[in-house]
Amino acid sequence: IANSMGLVADSLDMFSDSIVYLVSLFAVGGSILLKKKVAKLAGYFQIFIASFGFIEVLRRFFGFGEMPDFSTMIIVSILAFIANLYCLYLFQKSDSKEAHMKASWIFTSNDLIVNSGVIISGVLVYFFDSNKPDLIIGGIVFIVVINGARKILNLAK
Repeated sequence: IANSMGLVADSLDMFSDSIVYLVSLFAVGGSILLKKKVAKLAGYFQIFIASFGFIEVLRRFFGFGEMPDFSTMIIVSILAFIANLYCLYLFQKSDSKEAHMKASWIFTSNDLIVNSGVIISGVLVYFFDSNKPDLIIGGIVFIVVINGARKILNLAK
C-alpha cells in the first residue's frame, strides 16, 4: 500500500484484529473457558502475523525498498485513526471485563498508536526523502503488536 511498510503493518494488524473480532463474537455468551481460548487464539494469531511482517521489514531494510508515498500514508492513517478512536469509544461504553473484550480493547488501543506512528512516519519520509522512517515505524508497529499479543496471552491464563 503506497510502498509503505508502516501501512502494510497497519493493514496486517487491522486484518488480524478483524479476524479476532469475528472469532470473539462466537465467544459472546459462552463459557469463561471458551472466552479465554478465544483470547489465546487471538494472541497467537497476532504474533504469527507480526513475525512475518517484521521479517519483511528486515528484507526491505537490507534490500532495495521503494520510496513510500507519504501523502497516501498520512491520509489513510488519519482515516484509520478516526475509525479506531470511534471503536475505542464504543468499547469504553461496554462494562465487560471478560478476556475477549479486554483483548479487543488492547487491539484497538494498539491501532491508535500504530496510526499515529504511520502519520509521523509519513511526515518524516517527506522531510528526509528517505524510506528509512517508514521501515523503522513498520518494525516498531510489529513490535507493538507482539507486545499486545503478549498481554492478551497473559489475560488468557
